[in-house]
Amino acid sequence: MGTSLWIVDSSVDDLWGNPQIKDAAHQIRKGEVVAFPTETVYGLGANALDSTAVKKIFEAKGRPSDNPLIVHIAEKDQLRELVDEVTPVGEKLMNAFWPGPLSLIFKKKEGVFSELVTAGLDTVAIRVPEHPVAIALLKEADVPVAAPSANRSGRPSPTTAKHVLDDLHGRIKGVVDGGETGYGLESTVVDCTGDIPIILRPGSITAEDIRELIGEVLVDPALKDEKEAPKSPGMKYRHYAPEHPLFLVEGPIQLLQEFVDRFNQEGKRVGVLSTQENHQNITADATIVIGSEEELSSVAHSLYDTLRKSDQLNVDILLSQTFPEKGVGQAIMNRLRKAAGNQVLTEENLKK
Repeated sequence: MGTSLWIVDSSVDDLWGNPQIKDAAHQIRKGEVVAFPTETVYGLGANALDSTAVKKIFEAKGRPSDNPLIVHIAEKDQLRELVDEVTPVGEKLMNAFWPGPLSLIFKKKEGVFSELVTAGLDTVAIRVPEHPVAIALLKEADVPVAAPSANRSGRPSPTTAKHVLDDLHGRIKGVVDGGETGYGLESTVVDCTGDIPIILRPGSITAEDIRELIGEVLVDPALKDEKEAPKSPGMKYRHYAPEHPLFLVEGPIQLLQEFVDRFNQEGKRVGVLSTQENHQNITADATIVIGSEEELSSVAHSLYDTLRKSDQLNVDILLSQTFPEKGVGQAIMNRLRKAAGNQVLTEENLKK
């Protein structure tokens, strides 16, 4: 299969009628799979009402079909046709954060979505993205679009069209290139079917943001305990993994250097992921700057690109510093733990 590339200038004020977007939307309506930019990462979109189309998402990604997908719509007025009920909590969250990087889980209307979208569950995750190219494409397609991240399953999520093509060239109909994405991490996923919302996947809309709006919010225990089964779309299996084994080092930057030295003594070449503040204090075979500790949003923005760049390093293993799990730091650490397969090194490991 040839993969088309539609280049769109996302800075243009009005994208309605753009011929590149019209062509891409036509392919979605035909039942094809098309990658497109959102404000979080690039999504791999197909008509959420068409099981044959949705099946192509799983085939392209190599993703298990028991993993539900997030549905993207152009405006929240479409929601009433797709779900059974919007709770007061859900209404508040929509009004505050849509359009934006927040996916909300509702009780679905029966007989609307492909069962592949919801993995047989009685709920569905929906969001309204705020990226102008995504909104224009969704309006032009005029169908709800199921769209997980546009990468091969297990790989770091794509934040550029090049990342998509690196993983999926020849496996999908096309890519809408709208430039680099903004936030760099997938949307926050919140179950709002009950009285108290539950964060199932952390993202750029933080627990603190939600608490400030509505008070109490719970967090899925699976985000901390790997023995718990995660409930969020896209969180059931290992994700975001670079090609080299990745270990997270919990502790001061000096401890990270001690682990570099230990692995070097064992004859291993070590690559390090560290911040602008720390990378000059680390002596390793290779280092990559992952953003700034003073602005964790920069770490979130560059995380997946950094993990992909690490594949080019001539090293045997990767070590990464860790971050405080407050605000967007919770989402960063969630993704890093998934990328590392929960391999964490502490001072205790040096004593062994």
